[in-house]
Amino acid sequence: MSEWPVHATIDGPIVMIGFGSIGRGTLPLIERHFDFDRSRMVVIDPVDKHRGLLDARGIRFMQAELTAENYRALLEPLLTAGSGRGFCVNLSVDVSSVAIMELCRELGCLYIDTVVEPWKGFYMDAALGPAARTNYALRESVLAARRRAPGGTTAISTCGANPGMVSWFVKQALLNVADDLGRSVAVPESREGWARLARDLGVKGIHIAERDTQRAREPKPQDVFVNTWSVEGFVAEGLQPAELGWGTHEKQLPPDGHRHESGCGAAIYLMRPGADTRVRSWVPEVGPQFGFLVTHNESISIADYLTLREGGEVVYRPTCHYAYHPANDAVLSLHEMFGAGGKMQSAWKILDEHEIVDGKDELGVLLYGHEKNAYWFGSQLTIEETRELAPYQNATGMQVTSAVIAGMVWALENPEAGIVEADELDFRRCLEVQRPYLGPVIGTYTDWTPLEGRETFFPEDIDREDAWQFRNVIVR
Repeated sequence: MSEWPVHATIDGPIVMIGFGSIGRGTLPLIERHFDFDRSRMVVIDPVDKHRGLLDARGIRFMQAELTAENYRALLEPLLTAGSGRGFCVNLSVDVSSVAIMELCRELGCLYIDTVVEPWKGFYMDAALGPAARTNYALRESVLAARRRAPGGTTAISTCGANPGMVSWFVKQALLNVADDLGRSVAVPESREGWARLARDLGVKGIHIAERDTQRAREPKPQDVFVNTWSVEGFVAEGLQPAELGWGTHEKQLPPDGHRHESGCGAAIYLMRPGADTRVRSWVPEVGPQFGFLVTHNESISIADYLTLREGGEVVYRPTCHYAYHPANDAVLSLHEMFGAGGKMQSAWKILDEHEIVDGKDELGVLLYGHEKNAYWFGSQLTIEETRELAPYQNATGMQVTSAVIAGMVWALENPEAGIVEADELDFRRCLEVQRPYLGPVIGTYTDWTPLEGRETFFPEDIDREDAWQFRNVIVR
């Protein structure tokens, strides 16, 4: 675009927590799309490796690690300095999202994050049982915070690419399928309305189907974990139990599947790490593929959002889960890590836009089980397009950073919405803000099912009457 729109004014201080790959990519988009006083912006990170980007812009940097003991003392004076409403952009790891969110709302400051993050040590705490280490449990902590203090200053939970953008894709995809089936439907205005639409269309489930084909100039070295986004974040979630929203069409739990004893009841977990659990899925560029069933908040929030109840009983819910094929170097890194008993490599590296020679991040939602079988809707952003759009990020990062900007715009336009998830935002407004950064956004149908190619020399215990049973999707 020759001229980028300024969407809103931030009249108070801006505090960005975390200056990793996503923080660095978000910074130029904040500069581009908001009117703000850069002398009132501060970035906090334990590492000062990239502070030069901030020094050149006249933005304050604070080298500090936020902990349960010091976060209030450090953040309160920053968020309340001067006049106007502060805005906290939390892009950190090992910093409790709920704690920061609740502090911001006490102070009347807006808040956004991309993941429900716990305090440092949670993911590797051997004393916690599998259920307590799930994203289900982390999400329930946000919902509990909302129940404790309903309404009030807006705090947006989990608003990146996924979770975040993909929830907006699901709504647009549902409308597209309805239109293609000749169903004249009004845009639903409630959770129940969206759930009824999904049920009436016959949607049995949703894959967050992603393929990252970005390729580095140099091959992955031995004993180095290479990824196109946060290595710490990917390893942490990859070692959590595999999780998925559990649909009403499913006939039986997986042998290692477990339900939760409390909470919304929308999801199950498996007794195995997500990054070592494969599922069958499909994306347009590659076609059929294996993905990893890595736990993600949207697997639970989308299934919960599209749950339909009648008389207190659940009568419809789609199965929903991530089906992620990361960059090839990341796949090799996972094999190496799990081969060493789950011990992470001694070094790690995030590929930046200069090290990637080609490829794209194809990220979308695959709605399956309806009359037209399956429909993929999403972004096909290439590294070449990313370089032209904004600095300091690859295609994977830009799908996240642009969603953060869209969420920030929505928060500024709706400053008293309370604690909300991405599923509850205006998907049309958010995609309007984000779409210039997504490359081609397409929708396409496929006849593929997880039964394709299963007539082999090796008999399998699968369900041939219903292709979309999870027992057919998981790779055993």
